[in-house]
Amino acid sequence: MADQKIFAGPRIRRIRNAKGLTQTAMAEGLGISPSYLNLIERNQRPLTVQLILKLASAYKVDPHELQGEARGSVAALKEVFADPLLVGELPGDQELIELAEAAPNASAAVIKLFRAYREQAERLSDLSELLAREGRATALSGARLPVDEVHETFERRPNHFPALEGEAEAFTAVLDPGDDLLGALKAWLRREYGIVVKVLPVATMPNWRRRYDRHSQRLFLSERLSPFDQLREVAMEACLIRMTVAVAGEIQALRLGTDEARRLARFELGRYAAHALMMPYQAFHAAALRSRYDIDVLRSRFGVSFEQAANRLTMLQRPGAAGVPFFMLEVDNAGNRFRRAGSQGFPHSRFGGSCPKLPVHVAFTQPGQIFVEAVEMPDGAEFLCIARTLEGPQGAFAERPRRTALLLGCDIGFRDDIVYGAALPATATAGKPAAVAATPVGPACRLCERAGCLARAEPPVTRPLGLDEMVTGLSAFDFQ
Repeated sequence: MADQKIFAGPRIRRIRNAKGLTQTAMAEGLGISPSYLNLIERNQRPLTVQLILKLASAYKVDPHELQGEARGSVAALKEVFADPLLVGELPGDQELIELAEAAPNASAAVIKLFRAYREQAERLSDLSELLAREGRATALSGARLPVDEVHETFERRPNHFPALEGEAEAFTAVLDPGDDLLGALKAWLRREYGIVVKVLPVATMPNWRRRYDRHSQRLFLSERLSPFDQLREVAMEACLIRMTVAVAGEIQALRLGTDEARRLARFELGRYAAHALMMPYQAFHAAALRSRYDIDVLRSRFGVSFEQAANRLTMLQRPGAAGVPFFMLEVDNAGNRFRRAGSQGFPHSRFGGSCPKLPVHVAFTQPGQIFVEAVEMPDGAEFLCIARTLEGPQGAFAERPRRTALLLGCDIGFRDDIVYGAALPATATAGKPAAVAATPVGPACRLCERAGCLARAEPPVTRPLGLDEMVTGLSAFDFQ
Protein backbone atom coordinates (compact mmCIF):
# COMPACT_ATOMS: atom_id res chain seq x y z
CA MET A 1 0.00 0.00 0.00
CA ALA A 2 2.94 2.32 0.68
CA ASP A 3 4.01 2.13 -2.99
CA GLN A 4 0.58 2.88 -4.45
CA LYS A 5 -1.42 6.10 -4.13
CA ILE A 6 -5.03 5.43 -3.29
CA PHE A 7 -7.62 8.05 -4.22
CA ALA A 8 -10.93 7.06 -2.66
CA GLY A 9 -12.75 10.35 -2.07
CA PRO A 10 -16.27 9.25 -3.13
CA ARG A 11 -15.98 6.09 -1.03
CA ILE A 12 -14.91 8.09 2.03
CA ARG A 13 -17.84 10.44 1.44
CA ARG A 14 -20.27 7.49 1.23
CA ILE A 15 -18.92 6.06 4.49
CA ARG A 16 -19.30 9.43 6.20
CA ASN A 17 -22.83 9.99 4.89
CA ALA A 18 -23.87 6.47 5.82
CA LYS A 19 -22.86 7.15 9.42
CA GLY A 20 -24.48 10.60 9.49
CA LEU A 21 -21.23 12.45 10.21
CA THR A 22 -20.16 15.92 9.19
CA GLN A 23 -16.73 16.52 7.75
CA THR A 24 -15.70 18.16 11.02
CA ALA A 25 -16.84 15.17 13.10
CA MET A 26 -15.13 12.61 10.88
CA ALA A 27 -11.95 14.67 10.65
CA GLU A 28 -11.83 14.81 14.44
CA GLY A 29 -12.21 11.03 14.65
CA LEU A 30 -9.35 10.53 12.17
CA GLY A 31 -7.09 13.13 13.75
CA ILE A 32 -6.91 15.38 10.68
CA SER A 33 -8.25 18.83 9.80
CA PRO A 34 -11.66 19.26 8.11
CA SER A 35 -9.98 21.03 5.17
CA TYR A 36 -7.66 18.04 4.62
CA LEU A 37 -10.63 15.67 4.72
CA ASN A 38 -12.38 17.90 2.19
CA LEU A 39 -9.37 17.56 -0.15
CA ILE A 40 -9.42 13.77 0.29
CA GLU A 41 -13.13 13.57 -0.57
CA ARG A 42 -12.51 15.60 -3.72
CA ASN A 43 -9.68 13.21 -4.73
CA GLN A 44 -7.11 15.97 -4.42
CA ARG A 45 -5.18 14.10 -1.75
CA PRO A 46 -4.46 10.33 -1.56
CA LEU A 47 -5.11 8.20 1.49
CA THR A 48 -2.06 7.45 3.62
CA VAL A 49 -1.42 4.13 5.32
CA GLN A 50 -2.09 5.77 8.71
CA LEU A 51 -5.46 7.08 7.54
CA ILE A 52 -6.46 3.68 6.17
CA LEU A 53 -5.61 2.06 9.49
CA LYS A 54 -7.58 4.74 11.40
CA LEU A 55 -10.59 4.20 9.09
CA ALA A 56 -10.42 0.49 9.74
CA SER A 57 -10.18 1.01 13.49
CA ALA A 58 -12.66 3.84 14.02
CA TYR A 59 -15.33 2.97 11.40
CA LYS A 60 -14.79 -0.78 10.84
CA VAL A 61 -13.87 -0.25 7.18
CA ASP A 62 -12.20 -3.12 5.31
CA PRO A 63 -8.96 -1.69 3.82
CA HIS A 64 -9.46 -3.77 0.67
CA GLU A 65 -12.75 -1.96 0.02
CA LEU A 66 -10.76 1.22 -0.47
CA GLN A 67 -8.66 -0.24 -3.30
CA GLY A 68 -9.85 -1.03 -6.83
CA GLU A 69 -13.53 -1.20 -5.91
CA ALA A 70 -14.61 0.40 -9.17
CA ARG A 71 -12.23 -1.48 -11.48
CA GLY A 72 -14.82 -4.06 -12.50
CA SER A 73 -17.51 -1.41 -12.91
CA VAL A 74 -15.25 0.68 -15.15
CA ALA A 75 -14.59 -2.30 -17.43
CA ALA A 76 -18.33 -3.03 -17.63
CA LEU A 77 -19.11 0.65 -18.30
CA LYS A 78 -16.57 0.64 -21.13
CA GLU A 79 -18.55 -2.20 -22.68
CA VAL A 80 -21.75 -0.16 -22.31
CA PHE A 81 -20.32 2.94 -23.97
CA ALA A 82 -18.76 0.88 -26.76
CA ASP A 83 -22.26 0.18 -28.06
CA PRO A 84 -22.90 1.89 -31.44
CA LEU A 85 -25.69 3.96 -29.86
CA LEU A 86 -23.33 5.47 -27.28
CA VAL A 87 -19.87 5.34 -28.85
CA GLY A 88 -18.31 8.80 -28.96
CA GLU A 89 -20.47 10.13 -26.12
CA LEU A 90 -17.61 10.13 -23.61
CA PRO A 91 -14.22 11.81 -24.21
CA GLY A 92 -12.17 9.24 -22.29
CA ASP A 93 -11.92 6.75 -19.47
CA GLN A 94 -11.60 9.34 -16.70
CA GLU A 95 -15.28 10.19 -16.81
CA LEU A 96 -16.16 6.50 -16.49
CA ILE A 97 -13.85 6.19 -13.49
CA GLU A 98 -15.48 9.21 -11.86
CA LEU A 99 -18.95 7.77 -12.55
CA ALA A 100 -18.02 4.38 -11.08
CA GLU A 101 -16.37 6.02 -8.05
CA ALA A 102 -18.98 8.65 -7.30
CA ALA A 103 -22.15 6.66 -8.01
CA PRO A 104 -21.44 2.91 -7.84
CA ASN A 105 -25.08 1.95 -7.38
CA ALA A 106 -26.15 4.04 -10.36
CA SER A 107 -23.28 2.54 -12.39
CA ALA A 108 -24.42 -0.96 -11.50
CA ALA A 109 -27.97 -0.05 -12.55
CA VAL A 110 -26.75 1.28 -15.92
CA ILE A 111 -24.74 -1.91 -16.51
CA LYS A 112 -27.70 -4.10 -15.57
CA LEU A 113 -30.02 -2.11 -17.85
CA PHE A 114 -27.58 -2.36 -20.77
CA ARG A 115 -27.22 -6.12 -20.39
CA ALA A 116 -31.00 -6.50 -20.30
CA TYR A 117 -31.27 -4.31 -23.42
CA ARG A 118 -28.68 -6.41 -25.25
CA GLU A 119 -30.37 -9.67 -24.25
CA GLN A 120 -33.73 -8.37 -25.43
CA ALA A 121 -32.19 -7.23 -28.72
CA GLU A 122 -30.79 -10.72 -29.28
CA ARG A 123 -34.14 -12.28 -28.44
CA LEU A 124 -35.97 -9.93 -30.82
CA SER A 125 -33.49 -10.80 -33.56
CA ASP A 126 -34.03 -14.51 -32.96
CA LEU A 127 -37.81 -14.08 -32.89
CA SER A 128 -37.65 -12.05 -36.09
CA GLU A 129 -35.70 -14.84 -37.78
CA LEU A 130 -38.12 -17.44 -36.44
CA LEU A 131 -41.14 -15.51 -37.76
CA ALA A 132 -39.42 -14.90 -41.10
CA ARG A 133 -38.85 -18.63 -41.47
CA GLU A 134 -42.57 -19.14 -40.99
CA GLY A 135 -43.29 -16.63 -43.74
CA ARG A 136 -44.39 -13.77 -41.50
CA ALA A 137 -42.95 -10.36 -42.25
CA THR A 138 -41.59 -8.42 -39.29
CA ALA A 139 -40.16 -4.97 -38.72
CA LEU A 140 -37.91 -6.08 -35.87
CA SER A 141 -34.64 -6.40 -37.73
CA GLY A 142 -32.39 -3.37 -37.94
CA ALA A 143 -30.54 -1.93 -40.89
CA ARG A 144 -28.67 -4.50 -42.95
CA LEU A 145 -25.38 -4.17 -44.75
CA PRO A 146 -25.53 -4.51 -48.55
CA VAL A 147 -23.68 -7.85 -48.34
CA ASP A 148 -26.35 -9.15 -45.94
CA GLU A 149 -29.11 -8.13 -48.33
CA VAL A 150 -27.37 -9.89 -51.23
CA HIS A 151 -26.74 -13.08 -49.26
CA GLU A 152 -30.32 -13.26 -48.01
CA THR A 153 -31.71 -12.62 -51.48
CA PHE A 154 -29.66 -15.40 -53.06
CA GLU A 155 -30.28 -17.82 -50.18
CA ARG A 156 -34.06 -17.56 -50.38
CA ARG A 157 -34.39 -18.17 -54.13
CA PRO A 158 -33.53 -21.19 -56.31
CA ASN A 159 -29.86 -21.25 -57.26
CA HIS A 160 -30.70 -21.47 -60.96
CA PHE A 161 -30.64 -18.67 -63.55
CA PRO A 162 -31.98 -19.95 -66.92
CA ALA A 163 -30.90 -16.83 -68.82
CA LEU A 164 -27.28 -17.21 -67.70
CA GLU A 165 -27.33 -20.93 -68.50
CA GLY A 166 -28.47 -20.13 -72.04
CA GLU A 167 -25.80 -17.44 -72.44
CA ALA A 168 -23.12 -19.85 -71.17
CA GLU A 169 -24.14 -22.48 -73.73
CA ALA A 170 -24.02 -19.92 -76.54
CA PHE A 171 -20.60 -18.71 -75.33
CA THR A 172 -19.31 -22.30 -75.27
CA ALA A 173 -20.36 -22.71 -78.89
CA VAL A 174 -18.43 -19.54 -79.81
CA LEU A 175 -15.30 -20.58 -77.92
CA ASP A 176 -15.26 -24.21 -79.05
CA PRO A 177 -12.78 -24.88 -76.22
CA GLY A 178 -12.18 -28.61 -76.66
CA ASP A 179 -10.01 -29.69 -73.73
CA ASP A 180 -8.47 -26.26 -73.08
CA LEU A 181 -11.09 -23.80 -71.82
CA LEU A 182 -8.47 -21.51 -70.26
CA GLY A 183 -6.54 -21.24 -73.52
CA ALA A 184 -9.75 -20.59 -75.46
CA LEU A 185 -10.80 -17.83 -73.02
CA LYS A 186 -7.39 -16.15 -73.17
CA ALA A 187 -7.45 -16.23 -76.97
CA TRP A 188 -11.02 -14.81 -77.05
CA LEU A 189 -10.16 -11.98 -74.64
CA ARG A 190 -7.08 -11.03 -76.66
CA ARG A 191 -8.85 -11.33 -80.03
CA GLU A 192 -12.07 -9.50 -79.14
CA TYR A 193 -10.92 -6.93 -76.57
CA GLY A 194 -7.12 -6.91 -76.63
CA ILE A 195 -7.00 -8.13 -73.02
CA VAL A 196 -3.91 -10.09 -72.00
CA VAL A 197 -4.02 -12.41 -68.97
CA LYS A 198 -0.92 -12.47 -66.78
CA VAL A 199 -0.15 -14.27 -63.50
CA LEU A 200 1.80 -12.12 -61.02
CA PRO A 201 3.86 -13.20 -57.99
CA VAL A 202 2.64 -12.63 -54.44
CA ALA A 203 5.16 -9.83 -53.83
CA THR A 204 3.77 -7.86 -56.77
CA MET A 205 0.08 -8.42 -55.99
CA PRO A 206 -0.09 -9.25 -52.27
CA ASN A 207 -3.71 -8.24 -51.57
CA TRP A 208 -5.73 -9.18 -54.65
CA ARG A 209 -6.97 -12.32 -56.35
CA ARG A 210 -7.60 -10.56 -59.64
CA ARG A 211 -7.13 -7.05 -60.96
CA TYR A 212 -8.09 -5.67 -64.35
CA ASP A 213 -6.02 -2.72 -65.59
CA ARG A 214 -8.15 -0.85 -68.16
CA HIS A 215 -5.26 1.35 -69.30
CA SER A 216 -2.91 -1.45 -70.27
CA GLN A 217 -5.73 -3.91 -71.12
CA ARG A 218 -4.25 -6.59 -68.86
CA LEU A 219 -5.97 -8.97 -66.46
CA PHE A 220 -3.68 -9.81 -63.54
CA LEU A 221 -4.14 -12.98 -61.48
CA SER A 222 -2.41 -13.86 -58.22
CA GLU A 223 -0.11 -16.87 -58.20
CA ARG A 224 -1.72 -17.73 -54.84
CA LEU A 225 -4.71 -19.11 -56.73
CA SER A 226 -4.93 -22.75 -57.70
CA PRO A 227 -5.22 -23.53 -61.46
CA PHE A 228 -8.97 -24.15 -60.91
CA ASP A 229 -9.46 -20.75 -59.29
CA GLN A 230 -7.38 -19.02 -61.96
CA LEU A 231 -9.67 -20.56 -64.59
CA ARG A 232 -12.74 -19.33 -62.72
CA GLU A 233 -11.39 -15.79 -62.44
CA VAL A 234 -10.70 -15.63 -66.19
CA ALA A 235 -14.12 -17.16 -66.93
CA MET A 236 -15.81 -14.60 -64.63
CA GLU A 237 -14.13 -11.69 -66.40
CA ALA A 238 -15.08 -13.04 -69.81
CA CYS A 239 -18.68 -13.78 -68.78
CA LEU A 240 -19.20 -10.35 -67.23
CA ILE A 241 -17.97 -8.77 -70.48
CA ARG A 242 -20.03 -10.94 -72.84
CA MET A 243 -23.19 -11.33 -70.71
CA THR A 244 -23.60 -7.71 -69.62
CA VAL A 245 -27.25 -7.46 -70.68
CA ALA A 246 -28.27 -10.84 -69.22
CA VAL A 247 -26.52 -10.13 -65.92
CA ALA A 248 -28.12 -6.67 -65.70
CA GLY A 249 -31.55 -8.23 -66.29
CA GLU A 250 -31.05 -10.74 -63.48
CA ILE A 251 -29.86 -7.99 -61.11
CA GLN A 252 -32.96 -5.92 -61.89
CA ALA A 253 -35.17 -8.96 -61.20
CA LEU A 254 -33.57 -9.37 -57.75
CA ARG A 255 -34.92 -5.92 -56.71
CA LEU A 256 -31.99 -4.98 -54.50
CA GLY A 257 -32.09 -1.75 -52.54
CA THR A 258 -28.68 -0.12 -53.06
CA ASP A 259 -26.01 0.33 -55.72
CA GLU A 260 -23.51 -1.46 -53.48
CA ALA A 261 -25.83 -4.48 -53.20
CA ARG A 262 -26.26 -4.53 -56.98
CA ARG A 263 -22.48 -4.41 -57.45
CA LEU A 264 -22.05 -7.38 -55.10
CA ALA A 265 -24.85 -9.25 -56.87
CA ARG A 266 -23.06 -8.71 -60.19
CA PHE A 267 -20.02 -10.45 -58.73
CA GLU A 268 -22.14 -13.39 -57.53
CA LEU A 269 -23.86 -13.72 -60.90
CA GLY A 270 -20.47 -13.58 -62.61
CA ARG A 271 -19.34 -16.51 -60.47
CA TYR A 272 -22.52 -18.41 -61.40
CA ALA A 273 -21.95 -17.76 -65.11
CA ALA A 274 -18.31 -18.89 -64.81
CA HIS A 275 -19.42 -22.20 -63.29
CA ALA A 276 -22.00 -22.63 -66.06
CA LEU A 277 -19.26 -22.06 -68.63
CA MET A 278 -16.75 -24.39 -66.97
CA MET A 279 -19.34 -27.16 -66.46
CA PRO A 280 -21.93 -26.97 -69.27
CA TYR A 281 -25.38 -27.93 -68.04
CA GLN A 282 -26.23 -30.89 -70.26
CA ALA A 283 -22.83 -32.53 -70.04
CA PHE A 284 -22.52 -31.96 -66.30
CA HIS A 285 -26.06 -33.18 -65.57
CA ALA A 286 -25.50 -36.35 -67.59
CA ALA A 287 -22.18 -37.02 -65.88
CA ALA A 288 -23.74 -36.41 -62.45
CA LEU A 289 -26.46 -38.98 -63.15
CA ARG A 290 -23.98 -41.59 -64.43
CA SER A 291 -21.62 -41.13 -61.47
CA ARG A 292 -24.49 -40.92 -58.97
CA TYR A 293 -23.34 -37.43 -57.99
CA ASP A 294 -19.80 -38.48 -57.06
CA ILE A 295 -18.10 -35.10 -56.64
CA ASP A 296 -14.56 -36.47 -57.02
CA VAL A 297 -15.49 -38.07 -60.35
CA LEU A 298 -17.08 -34.84 -61.56
CA ARG A 299 -14.17 -32.64 -60.52
CA SER A 300 -11.72 -34.85 -62.41
CA ARG A 301 -13.90 -35.09 -65.52
CA PHE A 302 -14.41 -31.33 -65.85
CA GLY A 303 -11.05 -30.17 -64.50
CA VAL A 304 -12.50 -28.19 -61.59
CA SER A 305 -12.11 -28.12 -57.81
CA PHE A 306 -14.22 -29.99 -55.26
CA GLU A 307 -15.89 -26.73 -54.25
CA GLN A 308 -16.71 -25.77 -57.83
CA ALA A 309 -18.23 -29.18 -58.65
CA ALA A 310 -20.25 -29.20 -55.40
CA ASN A 311 -21.46 -25.65 -56.07
CA ARG A 312 -22.54 -26.61 -59.57
CA LEU A 313 -24.63 -29.49 -58.19
CA THR A 314 -26.87 -26.95 -56.43
CA MET A 315 -27.66 -25.32 -59.80
CA LEU A 316 -29.17 -28.36 -61.58
CA GLN A 317 -32.83 -27.35 -61.67
CA ARG A 318 -33.62 -26.94 -65.35
CA PRO A 319 -37.25 -27.90 -66.05
CA GLY A 320 -37.28 -31.39 -67.61
CA ALA A 321 -33.63 -32.01 -66.74
CA ALA A 322 -33.41 -31.39 -63.01
CA GLY A 323 -31.00 -33.15 -60.68
CA VAL A 324 -31.19 -33.94 -56.98
CA PRO A 325 -32.13 -30.68 -55.19
CA PHE A 326 -28.92 -30.13 -53.23
CA PHE A 327 -28.30 -27.20 -50.89
CA MET A 328 -24.92 -25.90 -49.78
CA LEU A 329 -23.38 -24.25 -46.72
CA GLU A 330 -19.81 -23.00 -46.24
CA VAL A 331 -18.36 -22.10 -42.81
CA ASP A 332 -14.99 -21.47 -41.22
CA ASN A 333 -13.69 -23.18 -38.07
CA ALA A 334 -15.13 -20.38 -35.91
CA GLY A 335 -18.62 -21.12 -37.23
CA ASN A 336 -18.93 -18.02 -39.44
CA ARG A 337 -21.17 -18.70 -42.43
CA PHE A 338 -19.88 -17.46 -45.80
CA ARG A 339 -22.35 -18.88 -48.28
CA ARG A 340 -25.69 -20.62 -48.28
CA ALA A 341 -27.45 -21.65 -51.46
CA GLY A 342 -29.86 -24.27 -52.68
CA SER A 343 -31.50 -25.65 -55.79
CA GLN A 344 -34.86 -24.57 -54.39
CA GLY A 345 -33.54 -21.96 -51.97
CA PHE A 346 -31.60 -22.76 -48.82
CA PRO A 347 -34.01 -24.66 -46.47
CA HIS A 348 -33.90 -22.24 -43.53
CA SER A 349 -37.07 -23.46 -41.84
CA ARG A 350 -36.43 -27.18 -42.26
CA PHE A 351 -32.65 -27.27 -41.84
CA GLY A 352 -31.22 -24.03 -40.43
CA GLY A 353 -27.55 -24.89 -40.70
CA SER A 354 -26.35 -23.37 -37.40
CA CYS A 355 -26.21 -26.51 -35.24
CA PRO A 356 -22.72 -27.29 -33.83
CA LYS A 357 -23.40 -31.03 -34.25
CA LEU A 358 -23.47 -30.85 -38.06
CA PRO A 359 -20.67 -32.79 -39.82
CA VAL A 360 -19.41 -29.59 -41.46
CA HIS A 361 -17.80 -28.71 -38.12
CA VAL A 362 -16.35 -32.20 -37.63
CA ALA A 363 -14.67 -31.94 -41.05
CA PHE A 364 -12.02 -29.60 -39.61
CA THR A 365 -10.66 -32.48 -37.50
CA GLN A 366 -9.59 -34.38 -40.65
CA PRO A 367 -8.89 -31.93 -43.49
CA GLY A 368 -9.48 -33.30 -46.97
CA GLN A 369 -11.63 -36.23 -45.81
CA ILE A 370 -15.28 -36.56 -46.86
CA PHE A 371 -17.78 -37.03 -44.03
CA VAL A 372 -21.20 -38.48 -44.78
CA GLU A 373 -23.94 -38.35 -42.18
CA ALA A 374 -27.71 -38.39 -41.88
CA VAL A 375 -29.19 -35.76 -39.57
CA GLU A 376 -32.67 -35.45 -38.10
CA MET A 377 -34.35 -32.17 -37.24
CA PRO A 378 -36.71 -31.78 -34.23
CA ASP A 379 -39.74 -31.94 -36.54
CA GLY A 380 -38.62 -35.31 -37.92
CA ALA A 381 -37.22 -34.03 -41.25
CA GLU A 382 -34.05 -35.94 -42.23
CA PHE A 383 -31.22 -34.87 -44.51
CA LEU A 384 -28.18 -36.52 -46.05
CA CYS A 385 -25.12 -34.33 -45.47
CA ILE A 386 -21.72 -34.48 -47.17
CA ALA A 387 -18.95 -32.37 -45.61
CA ARG A 388 -15.33 -31.67 -46.54
CA THR A 389 -12.74 -28.97 -45.88
CA LEU A 390 -11.65 -26.55 -48.60
CA GLU A 391 -8.23 -24.95 -48.93
CA GLY A 392 -8.16 -21.24 -49.74
CA PRO A 393 -5.51 -19.30 -51.67
CA GLN A 394 -2.03 -20.64 -50.98
CA GLY A 395 0.10 -18.53 -48.65
CA ALA A 396 3.79 -18.35 -47.98
CA PHE A 397 5.57 -20.45 -45.37
CA ALA A 398 4.92 -17.95 -42.57
CA GLU A 399 1.23 -17.46 -43.43
CA ARG A 400 -1.62 -19.47 -41.99
CA PRO A 401 -3.72 -20.91 -44.85
CA ARG A 402 -7.38 -20.07 -45.11
CA ARG A 403 -9.46 -23.19 -44.53
CA THR A 404 -13.22 -23.48 -44.66
CA ALA A 405 -15.60 -26.44 -44.76
CA LEU A 406 -18.38 -27.13 -47.23
CA LEU A 407 -21.62 -28.97 -46.45
CA LEU A 408 -23.68 -30.32 -49.34
CA GLY A 409 -27.07 -31.66 -48.32
CA CYS A 410 -30.34 -32.99 -49.65
CA ASP A 411 -33.48 -34.67 -48.38
CA ILE A 412 -32.81 -38.19 -47.09
CA GLY A 413 -35.30 -39.54 -49.62
CA PHE A 414 -32.66 -39.15 -52.37
CA ARG A 415 -30.05 -41.35 -50.63
CA ASP A 416 -30.48 -44.23 -53.08
CA ASP A 417 -29.72 -41.89 -56.02
CA ILE A 418 -26.43 -40.71 -54.51
CA VAL A 419 -23.20 -42.66 -54.18
CA TYR A 420 -22.71 -41.30 -50.66
CA GLY A 421 -25.97 -42.90 -49.46
CA ALA A 422 -24.19 -46.28 -49.18
CA ALA A 423 -21.93 -44.83 -46.47
CA LEU A 424 -24.81 -44.13 -44.09
CA PRO A 425 -25.05 -46.51 -41.10
CA ALA A 426 -28.34 -48.35 -40.75
CA THR A 427 -30.26 -49.79 -37.82
CA ALA A 428 -32.30 -52.97 -38.22
CA THR A 429 -35.63 -53.46 -36.48
CA ALA A 430 -37.40 -56.81 -36.18
CA GLY A 431 -39.95 -57.18 -38.97
CA LYS A 432 -39.00 -53.84 -40.56
CA PRO A 433 -36.47 -52.83 -43.22
CA ALA A 434 -33.23 -51.22 -42.08
CA ALA A 435 -33.54 -47.51 -41.35
CA VAL A 436 -30.81 -44.89 -41.51
CA ALA A 437 -29.30 -43.97 -38.14
CA ALA A 438 -29.56 -40.16 -38.03
CA THR A 439 -27.85 -37.71 -35.70
CA PRO A 440 -30.36 -35.47 -33.89
CA VAL A 441 -29.61 -31.82 -34.68
CA GLY A 442 -31.49 -28.51 -34.62
CA PRO A 443 -31.78 -25.31 -36.67
CA ALA A 444 -29.80 -23.21 -34.11
CA CYS A 445 -29.38 -23.31 -30.33
CA ARG A 446 -31.58 -20.24 -29.83
CA LEU A 447 -34.37 -21.86 -31.85
CA CYS A 448 -33.90 -25.50 -30.80
CA GLU A 449 -35.87 -27.08 -27.95
CA ARG A 450 -33.98 -30.39 -27.73
CA ALA A 451 -33.49 -31.17 -24.04
CA GLY A 452 -30.24 -32.59 -22.67
CA CYS A 453 -28.11 -31.56 -25.68
CA LEU A 454 -24.43 -31.65 -24.76
CA ALA A 455 -23.56 -29.30 -27.64
CA ARG A 456 -25.99 -26.55 -26.62
CA ALA A 457 -24.29 -23.14 -26.63
CA GLU A 458 -27.28 -20.89 -25.85
CA PRO A 459 -30.71 -21.28 -24.24
CA PRO A 460 -33.74 -21.40 -26.55
CA VAL A 461 -35.55 -18.10 -26.96
CA THR A 462 -38.87 -19.96 -27.13
CA ARG A 463 -38.72 -21.52 -23.65
CA PRO A 464 -38.24 -20.08 -20.12
CA LEU A 465 -35.10 -21.01 -18.25
CA GLY A 466 -35.52 -23.64 -15.57
CA LEU A 467 -33.44 -22.53 -12.62
CA ASP A 468 -33.67 -25.28 -10.01
CA GLU A 469 -31.00 -25.46 -7.31
CA MET A 470 -31.85 -29.11 -6.69
CA VAL A 471 -31.50 -30.29 -10.32
CA THR A 472 -28.73 -29.74 -12.89
CA GLY A 473 -29.24 -30.78 -16.49
CA LEU A 474 -26.75 -32.15 -19.00
CA SER A 475 -26.48 -28.94 -21.00
CA ALA A 476 -25.13 -25.63 -19.75
CA PHE A 477 -28.61 -24.12 -20.10
CA ASP A 478 -31.58 -25.81 -18.47
CA PHE A 479 -35.04 -24.78 -19.58
CA GLN A 480 -38.62 -25.73 -18.79
